[in-house]
Amino acid sequence: MITFIVSIILLIVAYFTYGKFIDKLFGPNNEKSTPAYAKQDGVDYVPMNKHKNAMIQLLNIAGTGPIFGPIMGALFGPVAFLWIVLGSIFAGAVHDYLTGMISIRNKGAHIPELAGRFLGKASRHIVNAFSLLLLILVGTVFVTTPASLIDILLDEKIAFSIILGAIFLYFFLSTILPIDKIIGRIYPVLGAILLFGTIAIGISLLFSDYKIPELHLTNMHPDNLPVIPLLFFTITCGALSGFHATQSPIISRTTQKESQGRYIFYGMMIAEAIIAMIWAAAAMSLFDGQTLSGIIAEGTASAAVNEIAITLLGAVAGTIAVLGAIVLPITSGDTAFRAARSIIADYLNIGQKKVFNRLSIAIPLFVISYILTKIDFNILWRYFSWANQATAVIALWIATMYLFMKGKNYFVSMVPAIFMSYMVFVYILNAQIGFRLDLNVSFIVGAVLTVMLTFLFFKKAQTNKANQLKVDM
Repeated sequence: MITFIVSIILLIVAYFTYGKFIDKLFGPNNEKSTPAYAKQDGVDYVPMNKHKNAMIQLLNIAGTGPIFGPIMGALFGPVAFLWIVLGSIFAGAVHDYLTGMISIRNKGAHIPELAGRFLGKASRHIVNAFSLLLLILVGTVFVTTPASLIDILLDEKIAFSIILGAIFLYFFLSTILPIDKIIGRIYPVLGAILLFGTIAIGISLLFSDYKIPELHLTNMHPDNLPVIPLLFFTITCGALSGFHATQSPIISRTTQKESQGRYIFYGMMIAEAIIAMIWAAAAMSLFDGQTLSGIIAEGTASAAVNEIAITLLGAVAGTIAVLGAIVLPITSGDTAFRAARSIIADYLNIGQKKVFNRLSIAIPLFVISYILTKIDFNILWRYFSWANQATAVIALWIATMYLFMKGKNYFVSMVPAIFMSYMVFVYILNAQIGFRLDLNVSFIVGAVLTVMLTFLFFKKAQTNKANQLKVDM
């Protein structure tokens, strides 16, 4: 229990210390007009207050990841706590903050545009395709997971296809309607449900007879899967997630002042990490590795969520906690499709004031996603995990280039960029969905590739500097 409590305290303290350091390093300027005002269009660029933006940001980024990921990460044992705390403070929150703030400084640009501006024109096209792949996978995963939770909650009394259709309908409306019409109105209510359920789980766990394990570095995975690199691809949204790089620009278009960035971007990542800590601790406390593995195998992590909630809180409060878990993927799935629509619109320069323009982009996205729901969830999750962390790497290198060109301390983003680049290379070299190389060989080849990538980055950085690349102040 000591490890758990200390971890929560460290996360909160980090917001007021390291978060403040990163904010000061970037240098927010309230004299500058944010995209919410400069490009106000009543659809995507709409000024909203700080607290509403923060709640939307939290629900946007906190999809299935900070619950399902930590539950599956619990299979590795308490070493998962270490990644959640250190990953969120020094990588995830820095990633989210810098992506959001750089987007604000660049007229609300999404990650493909930022990649083209700071990493080269060719990268814009590559990152555009990569981001769309990630967002469609996210949207699909976040349709199926809440549908499975609702199916369990209703004891299979309503056809699964009907539940799936209802979620798709909500996603579609949230994608095409102005952001303040649905998302801006219902997210505060959904956020209250999420926070109630999560806090209730955490408090019940602390005062229950279940023991939260203390930190040790022993790999407890029942299948003896390697902690490195798999832990960093199992727990993503609770520590570092490239999906967030697709979501922060949505809120960069509704932020009123730059000084609100630390609260909205860094702060909400810390909040997500706390959610991840609670669910990881609950999974480790209630189940041994074999039992948890069996539950996940039978019904993904949905069955584990339901059992944890009902065991700790009882039928009524437990149901509310499960509703909170349902809220998370739904409120990330809708903005995944919304971000995909915006990215395509920006890439093809299609204005979004007209409903027809929004429909012409949104409808094909949903058709593709529906087809993907026919694929096994576990297969989708494996591809999502790698694409997700690869996107995080891209976003961290963009942030590093921005800081380098501004003459600021770029090590704050470069260190996690190098570390996660290495993990991404090792994972895809070793994984069954990748090149299937021996793990030790993957470690060596991954190191070589990471060194090469870092060299290419500095070569590009020096070229940018020589060409006097203009960086928005």
